[in-house]
Formats: sequence, structure tokens, C-alpha cells
Amino acid sequence: MMRRIEDARILMYSHDTFGLGHLRRCRTIAHSLVEDYRGLNILIISGATIAGAFDYRARVDFVKIPSVIKLRNGEYTSMDRHIDLHETLKMRQSIIRHTAETFQPDIFIVDKEPMGLGGEVEETLAFLKKQGTTLVLGLREVMDAPHLLDAEWKRNDVMRKIGQFYDSVWVYGPPDFYDPLVGLDVPSSVRSKMDFVGFLQRSTSPDGEPDHKPKGDYILVTTGGGGDGSDLIHDVIDAYQEDPTLTHRALIVLGPYMPAKQRHKLVRKGAKVPYVEVIEFDNRMEELIAGATAVVAMGGYNTYCEILSFDKPALIVPRVMPREEQLIRATRASELGLIDMLLPEEAKDPMRLAAALKALPMRDPPSKSASGMTLEGLSNISQIVGEWLGRRDSEHLSVVKG
Repeated sequence: MMRRIEDARILMYSHDTFGLGHLRRCRTIAHSLVEDYRGLNILIISGATIAGAFDYRARVDFVKIPSVIKLRNGEYTSMDRHIDLHETLKMRQSIIRHTAETFQPDIFIVDKEPMGLGGEVEETLAFLKKQGTTLVLGLREVMDAPHLLDAEWKRNDVMRKIGQFYDSVWVYGPPDFYDPLVGLDVPSSVRSKMDFVGFLQRSTSPDGEPDHKPKGDYILVTTGGGGDGSDLIHDVIDAYQEDPTLTHRALIVLGPYMPAKQRHKLVRKGAKVPYVEVIEFDNRMEELIAGATAVVAMGGYNTYCEILSFDKPALIVPRVMPREEQLIRATRASELGLIDMLLPEEAKDPMRLAAALKALPMRDPPSKSASGMTLEGLSNISQIVGEWLGRRDSEHLSVVKG
């Protein structure tokens, strides 16, 4: 049942440098919350170049900040090559601060990067803390290999700053799947703020079928944003070319961040294979995954939540560099029997990948392996937010009466 909240505002920050994961996660949470609470308005600050390509529900909007992209080696550069990275970060920092001052949120949710890209939200966190805003850090259930995350956070004194600024740390996964801060020296001041809310369930839109959805059965192949997905797509098409007995229809979605040269090459390559259809992008991936017989993916957070939400047999070929997040997630999910996994070098063998693709549609769905793997993140977040805003309204009422 939808509850009424009087003029409540939530600001969300999504740094978005390499893929769609951060924005899609923020958008999922925002849509769920406005569905549960009337009178709630949510604004998402995003650096995603295609933030405007997605539909947003009423009372959810976004502010676009200048885009920064992450290179394969983990370094960052401005999307506009004519503008220095330092200048771009200064612009982003200014827009974030000004948006917070103008919007005056009750809650500020920061996705994944505690101080923002290059520390760009630290000033805004300090400002909002003085205003009494509730500050929330949202972490994926897997961040990175502990030694890599520890080194990165120690360089920037991140753990101390999390304890200083944030009121709550939400982990978007259950505690028995993975701890994002495992292997790090986590002070009790931070650990006590951590709340494992659960995986974020996905659902389909009631607005009909997406244009690209094939008729009949199909395996969906997705690499998320696609910025580093071309190797997996080449491997899948090679498997179809090498094994004539592989006849399951495949719908391949390249992703909007795949470089144009790689995109064109893969479209031409796929056109030569009768059972393969290649498209560049669809903003309604939930519907495509829900309609698929099985899914082949690199296993980013959002795709993994969709595989669990729609209970699809899945083969994961994770990215292993520069971050190990997908490898850790896929390894853990494989241990639990939720998915099948091939390492990138294993997927390079076309006959091995073809055998895995042929077996995939007959694989048990995740629910058969782990019936307790529930997706409660959105309902838990809704309950937490409702309690916070309800307390705010009660305090306001008592001040008015007093």
C-alpha cells in the first residue's frame, strides 16, 4: 500500500565512469521508493553519458554532470578530450554541491564511491551533514579484491571518512553471500553502521514488449555497458561458427559503451551466423532477460540481480581486470550452484564454449540450487526510508504543536 510522506526529498549520486551499473542501481531504488511513498521526490546526479536514454517514473529525475570515462588500465580521462580532467572534476564538484544546496534533500545516497570520484562529493557531504541530512553509502555486495580495495582506500583515508560522515552503510546483498569489506581493517564505528539489505529485485515494466525481443526461445548474451565486452561477444560468435550443432537462437546485446569500431565489426561478424542476432542497445534489459531461456553475461551486479530475479539459467564469463569484482561474484555464485562459470581464457576455446551454450538451456535455474537466496533489498530499503521519514514528520509535527 502506498504511504503518504509530506514533501520528502532524496538525492542520489552515481559517479558512472565505465558502465551502466551505478545509474541502473540508483534508478531501480528510486523507482521502488516513489512507488511506495507518495509525496517523495528523488533526484539522481549521474555522470552516465546516456542517462537520458532511460525512462524515469514520475517524481524521479536526474541531473547530468560532465562525463568522465575509465580506461582499461583503471585510469580516468574526460569524455571531452579538449577539457582537462582536473577542470572536469571541478565542474562536477560544483554542480553536485549546488544541486544539494538547492534541492535540500532529507536523505543523500552515495553509490559505491564513498567520497565520490576524485573526492568530488566530500565537500557536499560536509555541507549536508551540517544541515541534518541523513547520509547513506550504498555498496555492492562485492567491491573488489580485498588487497586492491584496501590499497585504494588507505591512499585516500576513506575508512576514517566513512566513519566521520555517513549515518548508514547499505550493502546491496545478503550477509551469507559476500562481505564487501572482507580482509579490510574495519573499525567498529563503520561496522556498526553496516546493514546488509539484500539483493535488489528487478521486475518488468507493464508497458508492453521491447522492440528487440525475438519471437520464440532465445539465449540472451549481454555484457552490460559493453565497454569491455567485445572479447566475450567474439567468443560466442566463434562458438556458433565452429560448432554447426549449436542451434539455440542467440540475441546478443552489445551495449552503448562499446567502441564504434568494435561494434561495427561484431555486427558484420554476427550477420554471417544464421542463429545469431546482434543489436547495439535496448534500455529495457529486464524484459529481454525475463523473456530469455537462459543468459550469458560477464556478471556485473545488475545483470546478476536480474538473473536471480527472473530465475534464469546463466553462464558467467567474468571480467578479471583491472577489478576482480565480477570474478569474485561469479566464483561465489558458482560455489553455491547458482550459475555456471567459464574464465575468459576457457571461453576462448570455441568448442568448450559451444558445449556450455548447448547445455545451458537445460540447466536448473538458480532457485533450484539456493531456495533461500531471496531478493529483499528494495523492500528492506523502503522500510528503512519509511521509518526515517516518518520520524522526521513526527519531529516536525511536535515542533509545530510546541
